[in-house]
Amino acid sequence: MKLRLLVARFGEMDHFRWWNIRGILGRLGEIAVKRGFPRTHAFAQARVAFAVAAHRCREVFDPPRSMTLWSLPAEVEDRFESEWPRWIEHADSWAPYFAAIQVPQSKDFLQEASRLGLTDDATLLEVQQLRRASENRAVPISGEHRPSDRILTRLALGFFRGEPGELAVPYTRLGG
Repeated sequence: MKLRLLVARFGEMDHFRWWNIRGILGRLGEIAVKRGFPRTHAFAQARVAFAVAAHRCREVFDPPRSMTLWSLPAEVEDRFESEWPRWIEHADSWAPYFAAIQVPQSKDFLQEASRLGLTDDATLLEVQQLRRASENRAVPISGEHRPSDRILTRLALGFFRGEPGELAVPYTRLGG
């Protein structure tokens, strides 16, 4: 959840301009949504951002028999979906994280991920070796993988290879 939130926030029009939403996870989005959802507004904002990010990533690059941060195997997406009620139940504990991503302290995506405690130095070094594919729409993670915390972190952090206005979708082939 935290990785998706960070990627979704950085992809907004007021940052990297990858998807056509502006500040939905920022202060503007909070103001717009809070009145209708006083306790759960941050999660409503996240739902919107996630839907837009997933759609845009599929438009740019949707490889078969692969996974991206926004297109995981059904069993993983089902588990993620089943966590929403628990996250909402503990909305107060999520407030500091939502506040932290509203206004990132750095324009450097990897630096923000590190500051927020979403990665370690070894993973950062590994991710920095990733390169954009020749068509510039994707960031391949070599090999075949099953979903794990490690690969999901790499799929999220691989977005750092995108540039403002030029989305590059990290992906890996699904392994058996």
